[in-house]
This record gives sequence, C-alpha cells and structure tokens, in this order.
Amino acid sequence: MASSDIYERGFDESSGRTIAADTCPECGGSLDTDGGEIACRDCAVVIESCRLDRRGPRIFPEDDTSKARTGAPLTDTRHDRGLSTEIGHRTDANGNTLPAKKQRQFHRLRREHSRAQWRSKAERNLATGLSEIARITADLELTDSLQEQASSLFRTAQDNDLLIGRSVESIAAASVYATCRLNEATRTLNEVAAVASVDSDRVENGYRTLNAELELPVPPQSPVPYLPSITAEFDLPAEVEHKARELAARAHENGLSSGTHPVGFAAACLTVAAASLADPPTQLAIADAAEVSTATVRTHRDRLTAFLAENE
Repeated sequence: MASSDIYERGFDESSGRTIAADTCPECGGSLDTDGGEIACRDCAVVIESCRLDRRGPRIFPEDDTSKARTGAPLTDTRHDRGLSTEIGHRTDANGNTLPAKKQRQFHRLRREHSRAQWRSKAERNLATGLSEIARITADLELTDSLQEQASSLFRTAQDNDLLIGRSVESIAAASVYATCRLNEATRTLNEVAAVASVDSDRVENGYRTLNAELELPVPPQSPVPYLPSITAEFDLPAEVEHKARELAARAHENGLSSGTHPVGFAAACLTVAAASLADPPTQLAIADAAEVSTATVRTHRDRLTAFLAENE
C-alpha cells in the first residue's frame, strides 16, 4: 500500500510536519523532520521532501531591524514604495479569459480602487512626479539606479515644499537632470527638456531651485564626454579627436571650462583641434552639431586660444 494511503496529510504548526505517523513504513524506525524533509533516523529513507519551508528567516536578538524577506524590495520609484495592489484586466491567474460580466466587475473595482488610493493631494502629486520621472528616464535610456536616485531627489524636494508655486512636471524633469549632473551622466539640459512635458526654461528654473535649496554637491562638468557626439557628425581623422580631447581635459584641469556650457566648450576644442586640417569643418557646422550658437563656440575658442598662447 502506498505511503499516501497510510499517512493522513496535513501540517502541524508546532512540529513542522506534514504527516501524522511517527514510524518509518520501511523499517519501523522513528522519523525526524528537518527543513521540511521527513526521513527515517535508522534507514535514512526520505518520506517527504521538497516541502515549503515555513520556518521563515532566522532572527537573532542582537539584530536591530526585522529580517523579514517577504515580497519585492521597497523602491522610491513608486509613491507607496511598491506596496500597492493592482487589479487584473481580462485574464485570471491561470491565463484564462474572464467572462464579460466579471470583466465589467473588475473595471468597476479598478475605478474605485484608483479613486481611493490617494490619501492626500500631496501623495497624488508624488505619484504624478514619479510617473513623469519614469517616463523621462525611459526615453533617455537611463539606468534603474538613476531613476531611483531621481525619485528619491523628487521626494526630498516635496518634503522641503519646493513644489509650491512650481509644476510637478518641471521639478520631476529637474530631478532627472540634477541626477545626471551628480552622476556625471552625459545628458544635457536640452536633451532632458526635449522629452519632458515642460519647456527648457522651466526645467532650468527647477534645477536652479533644487541646486540652491538642497545644496546639491554637483561637480563641475567636463567637456570631454561630450566630444564623441560632436565628432561623430564629421569624418575627421582620429588625431583631431585625440587632440580635441587633450585640449578639453587640459582646460578642465585648469578651470578654464568652469561655469561654461560643456557642450559649447567641447565644440570650441574641436574647432581649435581641426584648424590644422586642409578643409576643416566650418564653425557653423560644428555649432549646429553641438546645438549651440556660433557666438558660444567663437567665445570659447578665443578663450582657449588665448590660454594656449600664454602657456606654451
């Protein structure tokens, strides 16, 4: 007779056992339970295995925090840190299509759930801002880590009442740009504003507010990372790009590029480096590739030329 016919199945919370018998069906020896596995002490035959371990995580008295490990980790990218509940749409847990009556019922439940999930207007603004950050970071192909940092910065801005008098979308876009600046990611203000719901002036205003009120440790931007995107627009020798990188790095080390537009200064370095070519790109073409004005390129070129003349 099979063991399933002999032993009545169940689970004893006190002993952690799933069968009621105390003896081995093979040799009559005593049974022992360890980690959800029931085996005979004498002949070592396994009676039950691969059961769910209900003992939970090990918690020691000296631990300061709870060691519960149930569910997904908390995240700053969701307004409720990922603890919300979502109601399904057209299929059940097994993938079967729900009847039309049940789908209408779930639609009503989702509607009421959406109305009741905001405890305050501030929480609704938080959810709107985090959704905007998720959309912008996806369009810019930024990493999940940068999205997490931008969401955390937006929360800090809201806690410091920086959203008062400003749109949620502008502070959300500014949080993404500030995060890129803090991590030295090569995303310009124009690139962030191009995918944001507000114009560049409002994004810049939001960034200035975050930088001033929160005293962000933003490092000076180096023009070096912006050179490849500009040089890719032209068929230039590798020596020209290498010389432009050396000029940009040297100017950054000497503080010449501090307080300037990094893309514009990179364009100026490329202009100086390509001047020795027989047919160099025009200043207008380089300015268009860098998406800056020719006056910006010309001003930085003159400063860079004067610097090189004084230090050579």
